[in-house]
Amino acid sequence: MSAAGHKLAGKAAISRLLRFLAKGTAEIVQQASAGKLTLESKSHGAISIDRKAMKSVLGDGLALMSEGTLSISDAGRANLRRLACADDPYAGQHRQEAVIVVADQHGPMRVRSNDAESPLATLRKRKDASGKPLISDEAFKAGERLRADFTIGNLMPSIGVNWDVSGSGSRVNGVLEITNAALAARQRVERALGAVGPELSGVLIDVCCFLKGLEAVERERQWPVRSAKLILKTALAVLDRHYHPAPPSRAKLGIIHWGTDDYRPVL
Repeated sequence: MSAAGHKLAGKAAISRLLRFLAKGTAEIVQQASAGKLTLESKSHGAISIDRKAMKSVLGDGLALMSEGTLSISDAGRANLRRLACADDPYAGQHRQEAVIVVADQHGPMRVRSNDAESPLATLRKRKDASGKPLISDEAFKAGERLRADFTIGNLMPSIGVNWDVSGSGSRVNGVLEITNAALAARQRVERALGAVGPELSGVLIDVCCFLKGLEAVERERQWPVRSAKLILKTALAVLDRHYHPAPPSRAKLGIIHWGTDDYRPVL
């Protein structure tokens, strides 16, 4: 095997070991062979791992050994996130991604949220004086849904040149399909912001779409301290009502006519 092949095989063994340890701690129970070790976990079985991979993860601080028990470190979890994000490894290392489900009249929709960058995720984790989250799950999902449509609609400011439009054949068709999806997302954003109104839509765009912190919003808009939180909560409540309108109320019908048991209407 070439040097590049050995390096690739080593990375695969390290990744396999870290994925195993990410499920829980493990112990070295025996030597499988001259260059192999057997790790066993009480919760998820056993694997045979290369001794070099073990030495590498311990030496790089990706795993920790304590009284014969192996556990993955924070650096090891960051390494796994980096390996899982091949398109942008550095960004993947620092993401804390979660998938949330939002629903509308067309059914449920899965939205990927990066909790490490979302101000709404931070607010949802924080508690008020009574111990309740600063924003509810419904408000959080409404804000993340607006951000998803804002992103799909390509409403973020463009930086640099868009080279995708220079293709032909299937590439052009692909761009046209993406444009249709972006147009639909933009229309949803416009309807949502129109329902919220101009007084509240600005803070939604700043926090949900441009991911600005509340302090930055207050500074830029010259609002009083801690006022952005209250305005944002109000805006999210209105946004959630737009996405999930209350069913029309049925007026209670009064009695139109009294009749005896033998009464028959006149046709």
